Amino acid sequence: MSKGFQKDLSQGSIVKNLTLFALPFLVSNIVQTCYNVADMLIVGNFSGTISMSGVNIGGQVTLILTNFIMGLCTGGTVMIAQYLGSKRQKDMETTISTLMTMLLIGAAAITALMLVLKNPLLRAIRTPSEAFSEADRYLTVTVSGIIFIFLYNALSAIMRGMGDSKRPLYFVLISCIANVALDLLLVARFNMGAVGAAAATVASQALSVVLCIAYMKRNGFPFDFRPSSFRIHETYCLRICKIGLPAAIQNGVVSLSFLFITMLVNSMGGVDASAAVGVVSKVNGFAILPAVALSSSISTMAAQCIGAGLWNRAKKTCWIGMAMAMALSAAVFALVQAFPEPILRLFDRTNPEMIRRGAEYFSTFSFDYLLVPICFCLNGLFIASGHTTFSLVNSAMSSLLLRVPASYIFGRLLSLGIRGIGMGAPIATAGSVIAVLLFYASGRWRANTVA
Repeated sequence: MSKGFQKDLSQGSIVKNLTLFALPFLVSNIVQTCYNVADMLIVGNFSGTISMSGVNIGGQVTLILTNFIMGLCTGGTVMIAQYLGSKRQKDMETTISTLMTMLLIGAAAITALMLVLKNPLLRAIRTPSEAFSEADRYLTVTVSGIIFIFLYNALSAIMRGMGDSKRPLYFVLISCIANVALDLLLVARFNMGAVGAAAATVASQALSVVLCIAYMKRNGFPFDFRPSSFRIHETYCLRICKIGLPAAIQNGVVSLSFLFITMLVNSMGGVDASAAVGVVSKVNGFAILPAVALSSSISTMAAQCIGAGLWNRAKKTCWIGMAMAMALSAAVFALVQAFPEPILRLFDRTNPEMIRRGAEYFSTFSFDYLLVPICFCLNGLFIASGHTTFSLVNSAMSSLLLRVPASYIFGRLLSLGIRGIGMGAPIATAGSVIAVLLFYASGRWRANTVA
């Protein structure tokens, strides 16, 4: 097997390794986030508020599924990184085969289930009647193409576990360009609204997967994509689930809590408020990317260090990465606080009510950007040693016991409206920060759970 996909991150300068590994991953995430932002920008400027609301609501449901699978991929990433760090080549290759097969089966099952349940789900979250058909069409198309979203995230997770964060960037960059071009064609030219945006997203993700597989097959990737190679090895499947399933459930719970916020906004503010929250969620996708990129980089680097027995280097990697993430997140916070209206006008210049509501939501929600680097980066360290169950419990508690109740209390009971709903996110993250600092101080995270 070619060693070109592998890179040892347990040696050399931590700052240099973090920067060189995290930067392509950060840019890759920025580009990938452009999928939904391009959808919202083009739909908002060419199809109006109702279609924006449909894209937001349908996108929220799709995001839950995507985040769940990304969490499961975490198990594969950590195992691959630790096996690489400890020079266990065969174990690494078997993990890749098992992960790919699991996700292929999962994609087929979730697609079938969601096509049956999508309408009841949209009604359950109180989708505004004006936007229901747009949300339904958007969700139908994206769910039908969920296999491409799953496969891209799996392949990216595998390459990152092997120390390669550059190639995922190249493929998603090509895909994003295709997505924007298709958005302009289907939405701006042919007036297809939300369904055009969904079709553009699925087609561009499919292109990314095809290019990724073609490159891998030509360059000695340790999985040949032949039907006979798709096998589930029971021991490795259980290990992936042991590490990845808590992270998957964690992502699902967090996404569900934000879906509750969407439901609360739908019931209180209608289409304008729904569109406003949708726009803020797209900007939020950019705002937390430094923390996401550094957290994932910490997970991979620290896992390789732990596999090699370098625990102090793993800790140092975490704290250096956290400092970098906090500096970037603080800059984004300052920008959003200073220019909320201009940012919102990029999405829809013609609706002052949407802009007003979005600015109110920004004013409180954006404080979350100052806290997420601490929580994400320490969780990255814990995940590197296999402690995803702690992250699950912490996120579930903060989401269900803090974010959801705080949003309801401040938004509805105290009549602060959309500004009060926005307070739920920083309150929940503050609770998570306290928990991760206590768990770090206890030292229990140092017990490596990856066999």
